[in-house]
Formats: sequence, C-alpha cells, structure tokens
Amino acid sequence: MKRTILSMILSASIGAANAQQLIEVAQFGKNQPIGVTVAPKSNRLFVSFPHSEPYLYGLTEIVNGQRVPFPNEEWNKVDTAQTETHFVNVQDLYADNMNNLWVLDSAPGGSAAVIGDNKKKEGRFKLIKISLDDNKVQRIYDFGDLPKSESALNDMCIDNSKQLAYLSDPGLKAIVVLDLNTGKSRIVLRNDKSTLATPGFKLHLDGKDVVDGSGKPFVSNVNGIALTHDNKWFYFRAINQTKLYRIATEYLANVTLADADLSSKVETVAETGVCHGMIADSRGYIYLSNSVDKSIQYVKPNGEVKTLVTDSRLIWPDSFGIGNDGYLYLSASQMNRLPKYNTGKNMISYPFRVYKVKLPK
Repeated sequence: MKRTILSMILSASIGAANAQQLIEVAQFGKNQPIGVTVAPKSNRLFVSFPHSEPYLYGLTEIVNGQRVPFPNEEWNKVDTAQTETHFVNVQDLYADNMNNLWVLDSAPGGSAAVIGDNKKKEGRFKLIKISLDDNKVQRIYDFGDLPKSESALNDMCIDNSKQLAYLSDPGLKAIVVLDLNTGKSRIVLRNDKSTLATPGFKLHLDGKDVVDGSGKPFVSNVNGIALTHDNKWFYFRAINQTKLYRIATEYLANVTLADADLSSKVETVAETGVCHGMIADSRGYIYLSNSVDKSIQYVKPNGEVKTLVTDSRLIWPDSFGIGNDGYLYLSASQMNRLPKYNTGKNMISYPFRVYKVKLPK
C-alpha cells in the first residue's frame, strides 16, 4: 500500500513538472485583445482589438511588450468618412508563409461597431493584405458579393497555394471562400450540420450559463477555423457544440461541387471542449481552446485529444498564433465576463493579457 501511494505521489510530481506553463507576454489594461498572430519568418507578434471603449488602436505590433500601431497611426484613427482606408473593427489576423499579414476588418450589421447612419443595418467588411517586408498595404478586398445585412465574417485562413481565403461566417452559418485573384467569393456549406450550433446548447462557464439580461444565451455557429501548413485540410466548428470537423481544401476549391456534394466530404475528427479559436502547427496538430476547463487542447492527426495547458487565467481563450520559437501565443478575451452576460456587472479581471505556452515535443 505504501509503495502504491509513493508511486502515485511520484507520478503526480512528474506530471506537474512536465506540465506546460502559461507565460504572460503583454498587458493591455482595459483594451480587450481579440486577434493574435505571429509571423512565421520573423516571429513578429501582432494583436488586434475591437472598436469598443476605451478604444486605443485596432491593430498593433507588440514590441518589447508594448503596443505599436500597425501599419501606422493613420490606419488606426477613427474616420467614419474614410472607412476604406481606416480600421472599423479589426476581428482576426493571419500571418502567412510569404511574409504577409492579413487583417479581417469585420463589423457585422446591427452591432455597436457599425458606424454612421446605416438604415439597412448592413455590415462593413474588408480583408487587407499587408506586406511585412515594407509594412505597406498591398490589396483590399471588400466582399461586394456578400449579403452585408446577414454576414458576420469572423475568422480566416489564407491558402496561397490555391490563391484562396477561407473564412468562417456564423451569421450566414457557412464557410466563405474568397478568390484572392478575382476578389469574388462563394458561400458554401450554408446551414450544414457541421456549420450549425447545436440547438439548445448553452455555454456554461464560471459556474453559470452565458446568457444576457433578457435570458438570451450566447450562440455562435461556425466560428473557429484552422488550415494545415500543407494547405490540404481545413478544420472548423461552431462554438455552441463539441465536434471538430474538417474537409480537404481540394473540395472547397472545386467550384463545380454543390453544397450537398461538399457536405458528403466533411469528416468528423474528434469530440472536444467548447472552443473559440484554433490553429494548426507544422505537424498537423490542431490547437483548440477549451473554455469550460480553462485549458488549451490539441488534436493529433489520428484524432487523439490531449491537453497542453490548464490555467485559471485562460478565460475565453480566443485567438492563436504560433512562433518560430516553439511557442503558442494566445489571447484571453473574457467575453463571458462582460456586463452583458452578468446582469450589468463587469466581472472582467483586468488587465487584459496575451500569453504564450511551449508547444508539445
């Protein structure tokens, strides 16, 4: 019996010693970080912030732990008359393998981020390509063919091998495929079981349901996405469910396939926790947040689910970046602690932070 207890103690000690540790990278006071990405070549770290008060910048580079407006001060100024050349509501970031930073500026219709007298409640969307060689804007896509009053573009991945961008759209309950050459987009897998939230599935975090003052629960359809480094597999899922799906990008790129054909190509990969953001590493591991357990999980190509780190500070982990230094970088947006979901009381633990954690060997 003594030997068994001793073995258990030793095992626990070894497990604790081998557990990955969460490391603070930067603090942002009361500015809520959303998007996070790391440039593969240079390890430059970028963090975005929604257009909510107190507003400072929409897009920043983190230099020695401090925010520097990117690509410059002008783009980060609030300018309701020139929204084409100024950020409105920076949602997501993606640094590709060709040293470009892609910025999704997404202000869905009817939200507080929509600027001006917009009677139709149409959203404002643009995807901006910035070269990290000279920090200059190369091209802007305006999604002119999307239904702006219904869309809510959320996350995106860039497939340079096919010259396509894949975006999650919880508003359309679909995946949007943008042709980077023509600027035209396609809406695919709309209302597919893989892009829909599970009916009646409520988020239960910090010991209570995430519902607003009128009793309406937080619900998001397809949200987190990830693209493998070889551009072969696209992973996606809704927040309000627990299944991780994937589809081969060759099918997403095939303009002749109808949604029914695409649906038959979708694979169920694994059962995971409640997830907000995802990213793939060079081995094909898919890293996902697990808000319920305040942890980060990863799914191996064979479907095995493992836990990378658990920490009480991981409150609604939202966006990921992977550096060439062997670390996973992430934001903790604390969405469930906003006054909206706590009968008007602000439960956020300030300051907001971005963290990093060592990738598994």
